[in-house]
Order: sequence, then structure tokens, then C-alpha cells
Amino acid sequence: MSKMTTKPDVFIGCECAFDDAEIVMFSAPFDSTTSFRPGARFAGEAIRRGSYGIETYSPYQGNDIESMRILDAGELELPFGNAEKSLEQIRLYTAQILGAKASYQNIKKPFLIGGEHLVTLGAISAVMEKYSDLHVVHFDAHADLRDEYLGEKLSHATVMRRVQELLGNGKIYQSGIRSGEKDEFLFAEKHTIMHKFDLAKMPDVVRELEGKPVYFSLDLDVLDPSVFPGTGTPEPGGVSFKELHEAILMLKKLNIVACDVVELSPHYDHSGISTMAACKIIREILMAIGG
Repeated sequence: MSKMTTKPDVFIGCECAFDDAEIVMFSAPFDSTTSFRPGARFAGEAIRRGSYGIETYSPYQGNDIESMRILDAGELELPFGNAEKSLEQIRLYTAQILGAKASYQNIKKPFLIGGEHLVTLGAISAVMEKYSDLHVVHFDAHADLRDEYLGEKLSHATVMRRVQELLGNGKIYQSGIRSGEKDEFLFAEKHTIMHKFDLAKMPDVVRELEGKPVYFSLDLDVLDPSVFPGTGTPEPGGVSFKELHEAILMLKKLNIVACDVVELSPHYDHSGISTMAACKIIREILMAIGG
């Protein structure tokens, strides 16, 4: 069993017993390959603390976290500076969640809080073992499709390239992408389904993926920096909170089997607004994929 830190704080309303939980949240404080502004390792703690500034009830969905079966299991202890070992620990804990049956259903849903985007690779490595026809819905400002970055194959700039190598062609649906090298966009034309700049094609994505197992990966820098400045690589031209929220509500129509929310770097936004946006987004995702 993976070692977890003993922190008394949890995301608001997420205190279900492990055996009964439908969704198990955990955080991975890793940002060792961040290429611009590090600090995403502090997101889990900030999100848990900030969650007590929002309500457990969502008027958008008419649901309450406290009526759901959700456990916030805490934060993994990861070896900073060692990407391979960190990814392996994330993979092992994700597999542990997937391998533990809930008292009322077959498979639990892992919900990973990053951390930088590379942590997604560890989680997907476990999820794909459980779901052979896994597809990925990826919201991001950046393509993350480089083959290497500064000579490194494992980077938050290469994570979706590594995921594509695991899953194969046509399994990754990317939306909101507005930054990347030319070669990344050329690669996407042949290997992923990319919708640039916004989330407007999400209804089409939902129709195409209906009934298939889906991993949802949300890089919060898909939001415009005017809405969400607290991130390591802010990219102007992003979506509004309302646009992101409307897309998240569409997840209700998909078979989301696991997900992550990554790339909050809380100390770049001293107002705390970015952290609160992350908290509210996480609450809405929990309700959209749970129950």
C-alpha cells in the first residue's frame, strides 16, 4: 500500500469511508519538470484549505457533496526530482483504488489532484490496465505533445505524447489548445483529435465517446489568465470560467472512469481567486462524474 501523509484537512464534504467510496481523491505534489514557474506541488494543500470557502451544495446541479460517496484520501509522499519513481507511486495508488471494490458497485473512480501535468501519465498507466478501450478527454492551453523537452522524455510538456504512445491513435480528444511547437500540431493532425482555442466542440466529443470509458484530464491553464493567473505557464486567449463549467456539465453524459485536475500554482495568485476557482471546478466535476 502506498504511503500517504497524515493530514487532517480534506476537501470539504469528502470524508466517506474508503470501502464505501465511489470516488477516491488523492493529490500528487510533484512539479519537478515544470518548465517555467514551479509551485504546482502546493496545489493539494491549497485546494483542501480553500475548499472550506465554498459550499458543499451546487445550485448548478442540485446536488450536495455530503450526500455522495467521496473520500479525500490525502497526499502521496513522492520523491522530488525523480519522475520515474513518482509516476510509479501514482500508478500504484491509482491501481489500488481501481482494485478495491466498493460495497455497492464494482469499481471505484480515482480523482487525482496535481501537481504538474506529468502526474497524469502515472494515473493513466493504471487506468488503461483496467479499461482496454480507454479514451482521454484533455482540456489544456498547451498541446503537451513534444517528443522531448530539453532532452527529457518525461515532462509536463511531453505528457500527452507519452499517453498517445500507450493508447494509440485517435484516443485523445484535446480541446482549448492554443500553444505548442509546429511539430506538435502536425503530430496532432495524425494521432489525436484536436480542437484548438476553445471548448465549442465538446458536444461532438460527447457524441463520439458515448458509452466508452473516458479519462478526463483538466489542465487549469485552459482558463484565461485574467480568470486564472495562478498557474505555472499562463497562456493568454483562454476560456472563461462559465465556458469551462458548461463543458464540465457535459461530462454527465460520458462514462468517466477516472480524472485529474492539474497545474494550479497557488502562490502566483495572492488574491486566492485561482485556488477558489479550482475548488469550485473540482466540486462540479465530482458531482458530474459521481452518483
